[in-house]
Amino acid sequence: MFNNEKLIRLALAEDIGPGDVTTDALIEPDRVARAVIFAKESLVLAGLQVAQEVFTTLDPAMRFETFFQDGDRIGTGDTILKASGKLHALLTGERTALNFLQRLSGIATLTRQYVDQVAGSHVRLTDTRKTLPGWRRLEKYAVKIGGAHNHRFGLYDGILIKDNHIAACGGISEAVARVRNHRPHLLRIEVEVSDLNQVKEALENGVDVIMLDNMDLDDIRKAVRLIDGRALVEVSGGMTLDTLAEVANTGVDIISIGALTHSARAVDISMKVAEG
Repeated sequence: MFNNEKLIRLALAEDIGPGDVTTDALIEPDRVARAVIFAKESLVLAGLQVAQEVFTTLDPAMRFETFFQDGDRIGTGDTILKASGKLHALLTGERTALNFLQRLSGIATLTRQYVDQVAGSHVRLTDTRKTLPGWRRLEKYAVKIGGAHNHRFGLYDGILIKDNHIAACGGISEAVARVRNHRPHLLRIEVEVSDLNQVKEALENGVDVIMLDNMDLDDIRKAVRLIDGRALVEVSGGMTLDTLAEVANTGVDIISIGALTHSARAVDISMKVAEG
């Protein structure tokens, strides 16, 4: 997937500090055990590899038996993973491993719900940059596992002229002209607009993608007709499970949803240990 080592070590250091005083006092260093990680609700699994890496960071000899893979739907009570190794490592790493697994599976589970709402349509669902600092790569991975797509990863890999850029430049035309003088030639130009007049101005400047921000359904339909294939149409702002299918039917190309990451609930996953 990618290198998670730095984030895992940071998370463990945050939790353990100078030492796990409870486990250090109770558990002999070489005592072995096995642990079972299981779902306490239905979910879409994401982050299995990260959870394993937490335990192997603490015990490189830790062994695993997996029953599912990322992207699988898991039922209540299903065993996700069995781990065998030093009991000290299992107990010390439990919360950090579960935090990764619960958070990432929560994002994948919510994303799958949104994706299911537009099944059969041509619309592409994407995430945004509304992610936890330091977790972006993992959270965007979980979005893909849930069946949606990634928007730009950061400020460096996509041009998006937003409302504050437009205000600072005095209008869309000036903002687009400036960015054209600086952009790498392979990067598209996307402009965020809030009304039909701005849609017209964006079209006049030949931008590649027009983002309709917080526009109602009637104006979205008018904008799609106005654009008429001359640019990709993205819509963003206020997307919910209840309204998603209707928005998808307006003819837009992309729906970006910050809630996939910023509002995902951590799912309920637990761990039990027994003697090895």
